[in-house]
Amino acid sequence: MNEFKGKVAVITGAGSGFGREFARIGASLGMKLVLADIQPDALEETRIEVEAQGVEVLARVVDVSNGGQIEALAAATLETFGGVHLLFNNAGIGAAGLIWENTVRDWEWALGVNLWGVIHGVRAFTPLMLAAAKADPGYRGHIVNTASMAGLLNQPNLGAYNVSKHAVVSLSETLFHDLSLVTAQVHCSVLCPYFVPTGIHQSHRNRPADLANATPATRSQLIAQAMISKAVTSGKLSAADIAERTFEAIRNDSFYIVSHPDALDGVLQQAEDVVALRNPTDPFAHKPELRAQLEAALRA
Repeated sequence: MNEFKGKVAVITGAGSGFGREFARIGASLGMKLVLADIQPDALEETRIEVEAQGVEVLARVVDVSNGGQIEALAAATLETFGGVHLLFNNAGIGAAGLIWENTVRDWEWALGVNLWGVIHGVRAFTPLMLAAAKADPGYRGHIVNTASMAGLLNQPNLGAYNVSKHAVVSLSETLFHDLSLVTAQVHCSVLCPYFVPTGIHQSHRNRPADLANATPATRSQLIAQAMISKAVTSGKLSAADIAERTFEAIRNDSFYIVSHPDALDGVLQQAEDVVALRNPTDPFAHKPELRAQLEAALRA
Protein backbone atom coordinates (compact mmCIF):
# COMPACT_ATOMS: atom_id res chain seq x y z
CA MET A 1 0.00 0.00 0.00
CA ASN A 2 1.66 3.19 -1.21
CA GLU A 3 -1.16 5.68 -1.69
CA PHE A 4 -2.40 7.31 1.51
CA LYS A 5 -3.87 10.68 0.58
CA GLY A 6 -7.64 10.65 0.96
CA LYS A 7 -7.63 7.12 2.36
CA VAL A 8 -9.26 6.24 5.71
CA ALA A 9 -7.28 5.10 8.77
CA VAL A 10 -8.92 3.71 11.92
CA ILE A 11 -6.73 3.94 15.02
CA THR A 12 -7.54 2.55 18.46
CA GLY A 13 -5.55 3.81 21.41
CA ALA A 14 -5.26 7.08 19.50
CA GLY A 15 -5.00 9.25 22.60
CA SER A 16 -1.34 8.54 23.32
CA GLY A 17 1.79 6.56 22.43
CA PHE A 18 1.88 4.81 19.08
CA GLY A 19 -1.75 5.64 18.39
CA ARG A 20 -1.19 9.38 18.52
CA GLU A 21 1.91 9.05 16.35
CA PHE A 22 0.01 6.98 13.78
CA ALA A 23 -2.58 9.77 13.71
CA ARG A 24 0.08 12.43 13.24
CA ILE A 25 1.65 10.60 10.31
CA GLY A 26 -1.76 9.84 8.80
CA ALA A 27 -2.66 13.52 9.00
CA SER A 28 0.63 14.55 7.39
CA LEU A 29 -0.19 12.17 4.52
CA GLY A 30 -3.65 13.68 4.04
CA MET A 31 -5.61 10.71 5.34
CA LYS A 32 -9.09 10.77 6.84
CA LEU A 33 -8.84 9.62 10.44
CA VAL A 34 -11.09 7.63 12.74
CA LEU A 35 -9.71 7.99 16.27
CA ALA A 36 -10.76 5.82 19.22
CA ASP A 37 -9.59 5.82 22.81
CA ILE A 38 -11.04 5.08 26.24
CA GLN A 39 -9.60 8.31 27.72
CA PRO A 40 -11.73 11.28 26.56
CA ASP A 41 -9.27 14.09 27.32
CA ALA A 42 -6.35 12.37 25.60
CA LEU A 43 -8.53 11.54 22.60
CA GLU A 44 -9.65 15.17 22.37
CA GLU A 45 -6.03 16.37 22.40
CA THR A 46 -5.20 14.13 19.46
CA ARG A 47 -8.34 15.17 17.58
CA ILE A 48 -7.62 18.88 17.97
CA GLU A 49 -4.01 18.46 16.89
CA VAL A 50 -4.69 16.51 13.71
CA GLU A 51 -7.78 18.50 12.73
CA ALA A 52 -5.55 21.58 12.81
CA GLN A 53 -3.72 20.04 9.84
CA GLY A 54 -6.91 20.24 7.81
CA VAL A 55 -7.86 16.55 7.75
CA GLU A 56 -11.29 15.09 8.36
CA VAL A 57 -11.60 13.37 11.74
CA LEU A 58 -14.15 11.13 13.42
CA ALA A 59 -13.37 10.67 17.12
CA ARG A 60 -15.15 8.24 19.44
CA VAL A 61 -14.61 7.22 23.06
CA VAL A 62 -14.38 3.43 22.83
CA ASP A 63 -13.59 0.54 25.15
CA VAL A 64 -12.00 -1.93 22.73
CA SER A 65 -12.79 -4.87 25.02
CA ASN A 66 -16.47 -4.25 24.24
CA GLY A 67 -17.35 -5.84 20.92
CA GLY A 68 -20.53 -3.80 20.56
CA GLN A 69 -18.58 -0.56 20.80
CA ILE A 70 -16.13 -1.69 18.11
CA GLU A 71 -19.00 -2.73 15.84
CA ALA A 72 -20.56 0.70 16.37
CA LEU A 73 -17.22 2.29 15.48
CA ALA A 74 -17.10 0.28 12.25
CA ALA A 75 -20.65 1.34 11.38
CA ALA A 76 -19.84 4.99 12.09
CA THR A 77 -16.71 4.74 9.94
CA LEU A 78 -18.69 3.29 7.04
CA GLU A 79 -21.41 5.92 7.40
CA THR A 80 -18.99 8.85 7.68
CA PHE A 81 -16.24 7.94 5.24
CA GLY A 82 -17.65 5.06 3.20
CA GLY A 83 -14.97 2.55 4.10
CA VAL A 84 -11.57 1.90 5.64
CA HIS A 85 -8.10 1.33 4.19
CA LEU A 86 -5.82 1.19 7.24
CA LEU A 87 -6.75 -0.40 10.56
CA PHE A 88 -4.49 -0.01 13.58
CA ASN A 89 -5.62 -2.38 16.36
CA ASN A 90 -3.33 -0.57 18.72
CA ALA A 91 -4.97 -0.05 22.14
CA GLY A 92 -3.12 -1.90 24.90
CA ILE A 93 -2.43 -1.99 28.63
CA GLY A 94 0.33 -3.36 30.87
CA ALA A 95 -0.07 -6.18 33.39
CA ALA A 96 2.66 -7.58 35.60
CA GLY A 97 3.50 -9.80 38.55
CA LEU A 98 4.04 -13.48 39.26
CA ILE A 99 1.59 -15.39 37.13
CA TRP A 100 -0.28 -17.03 40.02
CA GLU A 101 -0.69 -13.69 41.75
CA ASN A 102 -2.59 -12.10 38.86
CA THR A 103 -6.22 -11.92 39.88
CA VAL A 104 -9.11 -12.91 37.66
CA ARG A 105 -9.73 -9.20 37.19
CA ASP A 106 -6.11 -8.70 36.12
CA TRP A 107 -6.55 -11.40 33.49
CA GLU A 108 -9.89 -10.07 32.33
CA TRP A 109 -8.49 -6.56 31.92
CA ALA A 110 -5.28 -7.64 30.15
CA LEU A 111 -6.96 -10.09 27.80
CA GLY A 112 -9.98 -7.83 27.30
CA VAL A 113 -7.94 -4.91 25.99
CA ASN A 114 -4.81 -6.51 24.55
CA LEU A 115 -6.37 -9.56 22.90
CA TRP A 116 -10.13 -9.09 22.62
CA GLY A 117 -9.58 -5.53 21.39
CA VAL A 118 -7.69 -6.96 18.42
CA ILE A 119 -10.20 -9.77 17.92
CA HIS A 120 -13.10 -7.31 17.86
CA GLY A 121 -11.23 -5.00 15.47
CA VAL A 122 -10.43 -7.81 13.05
CA ARG A 123 -13.98 -9.16 13.15
CA ALA A 124 -15.64 -5.78 12.65
CA PHE A 125 -13.39 -4.20 10.01
CA THR A 126 -11.91 -7.02 7.93
CA PRO A 127 -15.24 -7.83 6.21
CA LEU A 128 -15.56 -4.16 5.22
CA MET A 129 -12.09 -4.22 3.70
CA LEU A 130 -12.74 -7.46 1.83
CA ALA A 131 -16.03 -6.13 0.46
CA ALA A 132 -14.23 -3.00 -0.76
CA ALA A 133 -11.54 -5.13 -2.40
CA LYS A 134 -14.16 -7.24 -4.17
CA ALA A 135 -15.94 -4.14 -5.46
CA ASP A 136 -12.79 -2.30 -6.59
CA PRO A 137 -9.73 -4.02 -8.14
CA GLY A 138 -7.69 -0.93 -7.27
CA TYR A 139 -8.50 -1.03 -3.57
CA ARG A 140 -5.66 -1.71 -1.15
CA GLY A 141 -6.04 -2.29 2.58
CA HIS A 142 -3.74 -3.05 5.50
CA ILE A 143 -4.24 -4.13 9.12
CA VAL A 144 -1.62 -3.51 11.82
CA ASN A 145 -2.01 -5.32 15.14
CA THR A 146 0.11 -3.98 17.99
CA ALA A 147 1.63 -6.84 19.95
CA SER A 148 4.99 -6.55 21.74
CA MET A 149 8.36 -8.23 21.97
CA ALA A 150 6.58 -9.91 24.89
CA GLY A 151 4.58 -11.67 22.19
CA LEU A 152 7.77 -13.36 21.00
CA LEU A 153 9.60 -13.81 24.32
CA ASN A 154 8.57 -14.90 27.82
CA GLN A 155 10.19 -12.65 30.40
CA PRO A 156 9.34 -13.69 33.98
CA ASN A 157 7.01 -11.70 36.22
CA LEU A 158 4.95 -10.54 33.21
CA GLY A 159 2.66 -13.53 32.76
CA ALA A 160 -0.70 -11.99 31.87
CA TYR A 161 0.92 -9.48 29.53
CA ASN A 162 3.02 -12.16 27.81
CA VAL A 163 0.00 -14.38 27.27
CA SER A 164 -2.08 -11.57 25.78
CA LYS A 165 0.67 -10.47 23.40
CA HIS A 166 1.62 -14.00 22.31
CA ALA A 167 -2.03 -14.47 21.38
CA VAL A 168 -1.94 -11.29 19.27
CA VAL A 169 1.12 -12.54 17.39
CA SER A 170 -0.58 -15.89 16.77
CA LEU A 171 -3.79 -14.17 15.65
CA SER A 172 -1.84 -11.91 13.31
CA GLU A 173 0.20 -14.72 11.74
CA THR A 174 -3.00 -16.67 11.15
CA LEU A 175 -4.69 -13.57 9.74
CA PHE A 176 -1.78 -13.15 7.35
CA HIS A 177 -2.31 -16.66 5.98
CA ASP A 178 -6.11 -16.39 5.98
CA LEU A 179 -6.04 -13.15 4.00
CA SER A 180 -3.63 -14.61 1.46
CA LEU A 181 -6.17 -17.35 0.70
CA VAL A 182 -8.97 -14.95 -0.21
CA THR A 183 -7.39 -11.75 -1.56
CA ALA A 184 -4.20 -10.11 -2.77
CA GLN A 185 -5.51 -6.65 -1.92
CA VAL A 186 -5.59 -6.70 1.89
CA HIS A 187 -2.49 -7.38 3.95
CA CYS A 188 -1.49 -7.24 7.60
CA SER A 189 1.44 -6.69 9.93
CA VAL A 190 2.21 -7.28 13.58
CA LEU A 191 4.07 -4.62 15.54
CA CYS A 192 6.39 -5.96 18.23
CA PRO A 193 8.02 -3.06 20.08
CA TYR A 194 10.31 -3.53 23.07
CA PHE A 195 10.79 -0.79 25.65
CA VAL A 196 9.58 2.44 24.04
CA PRO A 197 8.29 5.51 25.95
CA THR A 198 4.55 5.31 25.25
CA GLY A 199 2.89 5.69 28.64
CA ILE A 200 1.87 2.03 28.82
CA HIS A 201 3.47 1.81 32.27
CA GLN A 202 0.73 4.23 33.40
CA SER A 203 -2.16 2.32 31.83
CA HIS A 204 -3.73 1.75 35.26
CA ARG A 205 -5.13 5.27 34.89
CA ASN A 206 -7.75 3.86 32.52
CA ARG A 207 -8.54 0.65 34.38
CA PRO A 208 -12.34 0.24 34.65
CA ALA A 209 -13.73 0.41 38.17
CA ASP A 210 -15.45 -2.94 37.81
CA LEU A 211 -12.09 -4.59 37.07
CA ALA A 212 -10.19 -2.91 39.90
CA ASN A 213 -8.68 -5.23 42.50
CA ALA A 214 -10.11 -5.22 45.99
CA THR A 215 -6.66 -5.91 47.47
CA PRO A 216 -3.38 -3.96 47.18
CA ALA A 217 -0.79 -4.88 44.57
CA THR A 218 1.48 -7.75 45.57
CA ARG A 219 5.23 -7.43 46.06
CA SER A 220 5.90 -9.04 42.67
CA GLN A 221 3.52 -6.63 40.94
CA LEU A 222 5.11 -3.59 42.55
CA ILE A 223 8.58 -4.83 41.63
CA ALA A 224 7.55 -5.49 38.03
CA GLN A 225 5.81 -2.13 37.71
CA ALA A 226 8.94 -0.33 38.92
CA MET A 227 11.19 -2.26 36.54
CA ILE A 228 8.88 -1.69 33.57
CA SER A 229 8.56 2.01 34.35
CA LYS A 230 12.33 2.38 34.44
CA ALA A 231 12.85 0.42 31.23
CA VAL A 232 10.08 2.19 29.31
CA THR A 233 11.01 5.71 30.32
CA SER A 234 14.69 5.15 29.51
CA GLY A 235 14.00 3.82 26.01
CA LYS A 236 16.15 5.43 23.32
CA LEU A 237 13.67 5.05 20.48
CA SER A 238 10.53 7.16 20.55
CA ALA A 239 6.96 6.24 19.67
CA ALA A 240 7.34 8.53 16.66
CA ASP A 241 10.34 6.49 15.47
CA ILE A 242 8.34 3.27 15.65
CA ALA A 243 5.33 4.83 13.93
CA GLU A 244 7.57 5.83 11.01
CA ARG A 245 8.89 2.27 10.79
CA THR A 246 5.32 1.01 10.83
CA PHE A 247 4.26 3.11 7.87
CA GLU A 248 7.38 2.03 6.02
CA ALA A 249 6.43 -1.60 6.70
CA ILE A 250 2.96 -0.91 5.29
CA ARG A 251 4.52 0.52 2.13
CA ASN A 252 6.79 -2.52 1.80
CA ASP A 253 4.13 -5.06 2.80
CA SER A 254 6.36 -6.29 5.64
CA PHE A 255 4.69 -8.47 8.23
CA TYR A 256 6.98 -8.37 11.28
CA ILE A 257 7.77 -4.91 12.64
CA VAL A 258 10.28 -4.81 15.50
CA SER A 259 11.75 -1.87 17.34
CA HIS A 260 14.89 -3.57 18.66
CA PRO A 261 16.28 -6.20 16.24
CA ASP A 262 18.92 -7.22 18.81
CA ALA A 263 16.11 -8.67 20.94
CA LEU A 264 15.49 -11.25 18.21
CA ASP A 265 18.51 -13.15 19.54
CA GLY A 266 16.26 -14.22 22.38
CA VAL A 267 13.59 -15.34 19.92
CA LEU A 268 16.17 -17.49 18.12
CA GLN A 269 17.34 -18.95 21.43
CA GLN A 270 13.77 -19.80 22.35
CA ALA A 271 13.18 -21.52 18.99
CA GLU A 272 16.38 -23.52 19.39
CA ASP A 273 15.25 -24.62 22.86
CA VAL A 274 11.99 -25.90 21.40
CA VAL A 275 13.66 -27.77 18.52
CA ALA A 276 16.21 -29.30 20.90
CA LEU A 277 13.47 -30.20 23.43
CA ARG A 278 15.48 -28.60 26.20
CA ASN A 279 14.32 -26.50 29.12
CA PRO A 280 13.84 -22.76 28.43
CA THR A 281 17.07 -20.77 28.56
CA ASP A 282 17.34 -18.28 31.42
CA PRO A 283 16.33 -14.91 29.89
CA PHE A 284 18.81 -13.23 32.24
CA ALA A 285 21.75 -15.45 31.24
CA HIS A 286 23.49 -12.44 29.68
CA LYS A 287 22.71 -10.25 32.71
CA PRO A 288 23.13 -12.44 35.80
CA GLU A 289 23.21 -9.41 38.06
CA LEU A 290 19.68 -8.52 36.98
CA ARG A 291 18.46 -12.01 37.78
CA ALA A 292 20.14 -11.87 41.18
CA GLN A 293 18.50 -8.51 41.88
CA LEU A 294 15.04 -9.72 40.90
CA GLU A 295 15.43 -13.01 42.75
CA ALA A 296 16.51 -11.26 45.93
CA ALA A 297 13.62 -8.81 45.74
CA LEU A 298 11.03 -11.53 45.18
CA ARG A 299 12.39 -13.77 47.95
CA ALA A 300 12.75 -11.00 50.51
